[in-house]
Amino acid sequence: MTEILHNYRVVAVVGLSDKPDRPSYRVAQYLQEHGYRIVPVNPVRQEILGERCYAGLKDIPFPVEIVDIFRNVDAIPAIVADAIAVGAKVVWMQQGLEEPDSARKAKQAGLRVVMDRCLKIEHGQRHL
Repeated sequence: MTEILHNYRVVAVVGLSDKPDRPSYRVAQYLQEHGYRIVPVNPVRQEILGERCYAGLKDIPFPVEIVDIFRNVDAIPAIVADAIAVGAKVVWMQQGLEEPDSARKAKQAGLRVVMDRCLKIEHGQRHL
């Protein structure tokens, strides 16, 4: 996991909220403060944390490395399919999220998968 956090610096945050009290916002803000480029994926907002929002992963005009998912489990299969399609390197399902079938598909496509872990917590524990 340290390798993922050290080597990949462009994070698409799927389901990023513009509300500062939401976990997705706090995680994205933390990542920005630690040198990561965050790419908000939110179809109803124009900008969050000073970054342009995109409706979906396929709308992002540049490569993303980590797809950090803050959506309900029912949305994960489509998000993982898009992550595979855009050439992401890692699918990260936030704490409380697990979708084994999607994880298997992502791994078969060559992506690394993290489930049921918080990116902010994992980064903080490693003092990166």
